[in-house]
Parts: sequence; C-alpha cells; structure tokens
Amino acid sequence: MIDDRALNFDQEDFSLIEQLCDRRFGIGADGVILIQEDSASDFRMVYFNPDGSQSLCGNGSRCAVMFARQLGMIDNEATFSAFDGRHQAFIQDNMVHLQLHDVGHVHAGDDEHFIDTGSPHLIKIVEGIEDLDVKAAGSAIRYSERFREKGVNINFIEKTKGATRIRTYERGVENETLSCGTGCTAAALTLSELGATSPVTLNAQGGTLKVSFEKHETGFKNIFLIGPAEEAFKGQIEL
Repeated sequence: MIDDRALNFDQEDFSLIEQLCDRRFGIGADGVILIQEDSASDFRMVYFNPDGSQSLCGNGSRCAVMFARQLGMIDNEATFSAFDGRHQAFIQDNMVHLQLHDVGHVHAGDDEHFIDTGSPHLIKIVEGIEDLDVKAAGSAIRYSERFREKGVNINFIEKTKGATRIRTYERGVENETLSCGTGCTAAALTLSELGATSPVTLNAQGGTLKVSFEKHETGFKNIFLIGPAEEAFKGQIEL
C-alpha cells in the first residue's frame, strides 16, 4: 500500500513493481496498491499484480479503504475509483464492507463454473482440498489453450459441515494466494446456484470472509465482500 497522492510513483516501470513484490530482493507482496487523489470520488485505487498487469482486487480494495481512513481521506464511508469503475464501501466494527458491481448468471459446466466478479474466475468443487497442489493444478488450467491468452483465476472449494474451504490460484501472481476477495465472491455466488443462501462464509488460507448478495432473475445485486483489514507493518525502501 503506497500513499501516492503526490504522484511520485512511476506506474510504467513494471520492473519496479516486480522488484517490490519479490519476496527475496524486495518487500514481498501479491500486488502493489497506489492511493491517489481523485476529483470524482474520495480516492483512486490503482492496483498492480506482481507482473505489472492490472485488475480489480477485492481484498486490496478493502485494504485501500482502511488505508484511506488512516490517511484522513475518509471517515467510515467511501466512494472510490478502481480498475473496473466506481465502488462504495463502509467500515463497521472494524469490518470493511465493499460493494461490488452487479454480476450476471454463473456459467455452469459439468465439473466447473465460470463467473466474472470484476476479475474472471473458474470455480471447481473438489475433495481433499488441504492436500491439493494448488499451484500445479491451477497453472495447468490457467495456461491451457482455453485460458492461455487472457488468463483466469482458479478457485478450488470444498463444502464441509458449517463452512466452505477455498484455495485460489491467481493469474498475474501465477501462484496460490492466501485469500482472494473476488474469488470468494465468485465462489459464494456459485454456491448460491447450488442452494446456499446469503450471506455465505468462506474460509481461506488467510482468514474468513463473508459475501452477502441479492439473487435476481437477471443475476446478482447488492453484492458485498465483508472482512477485516489490519496493518501488518509500515516502513521505507530505497529505490
């Protein structure tokens, strides 16, 4: 998370983004987020994957909202601009509620489901999720002929008593990440097609998220991704 209100960060230097995300020679991260002033909203969030590509990041958006409050740009409510347009959010009891754009129907296959929640997601229901090699299984799908050109995020989910486990392979990161907000949203909406009701709770490697929504004939509306956003550390790096 970078305070870039002075617009000092070179957004065209993808090697810099890669360096910052490197876990051996940089800070180490699944992405870089810039917080900037925006004339049309409270702030602008600019998100980069480690390879320099851009997309919506659900969890990153929740972190951006909390960071914007730390910077004094908002109080407990926000409207901000992101890769896929404008979003609204609010903070209640230290939980960030991020509203996502309306989503159409889930496209169901024989053993997989596809849905775009700001980023494209493939949902696969599996057994034995703890023992799954997510990087190997995910990359095989992401680099298949079907998805090689544009890429896709792959979410493996396992339904158990009282909870749903989820593990995600993210394009751009090209590896498993501990939690993916748009992936959890995609999984929740898919589960609603299989009988689940709002809100849906998902347990990721990095923690628990909830997704609330309204289901309509044309798809899903009033979608909120809900979870905490806590500061891990802050510091400076010489570039």
